[in-house]
Amino acid sequence: MLKLPRTVQLDASDTFVFEQAAEPGEWAVSGAFVFWNQDPANLSQKQRVALRSGLLGVDSLGWSTLAIVTEATDADRQGVVERLARQLLEKFGAPDLAAARGAAEEEVAFAVSLCGHPSGTLLAVQRSAENGEIRERFRTLKPRQAAAGADRLHAHARAFTFHEVEGGEPAEEIDLLEMIRTGPITADRT
Repeated sequence: MLKLPRTVQLDASDTFVFEQAAEPGEWAVSGAFVFWNQDPANLSQKQRVALRSGLLGVDSLGWSTLAIVTEATDADRQGVVERLARQLLEKFGAPDLAAARGAAEEEVAFAVSLCGHPSGTLLAVQRSAENGEIRERFRTLKPRQAAAGADRLHAHARAFTFHEVEGGEPAEEIDLLEMIRTGPITADRT
C-alpha cells in the first residue's frame, strides 16, 4: 500500500513559530527546495525555524513541525504531484508545467520514501545548511503499545515509568506529608 505524509498539529505551536502554518491534514513534502539558493543569514527568524524543522504542506505552502504517515491511493499521489507542480509553476518560477511536474514527481517520490513505516508514525525533520548545501535528517516517533485493558483515552497516558536500578544509586527519600505540614524549604542566599 502506498503511503504519504500528511501534516499534523498536536498543539498551536506551529501557528506561532512559522510565518504560515500548514493546515492539519494537508499532504506534505520535505520542502527543502523552498530554501534553495538562499543564504540562511538573510532569512527572518520564522524562516530559519522553517528551514531547521519544517515540513511543507502542499496546498497552503505552510509549515508543520510534524507529519503523519498515512495510507494513500495512486490517485492521491497523482493529485499531490499535480498540485505541487502548479505551486512550483505559480509561486516558485518553474519555467513551464512539464519542468514543474518533473520536480514535483521527485519531491513526492522522496516523501513516499520517508513513509516506509507503519501508518500513524510521526515524522520530523532536522535541517542544516552546511557549505552551501542543505542537509536533512528525519526522525520517527511511533505510537506506544496500548496498555492492556485501558480505554482509548488512557491507553497511552502513562505520565511516569519506573525502572529498577541496581547498586550505585544513592537512596533518596522524601516525606511529602512532612513537607506539606512544615511548608516549603527556603534557601538563604547571603
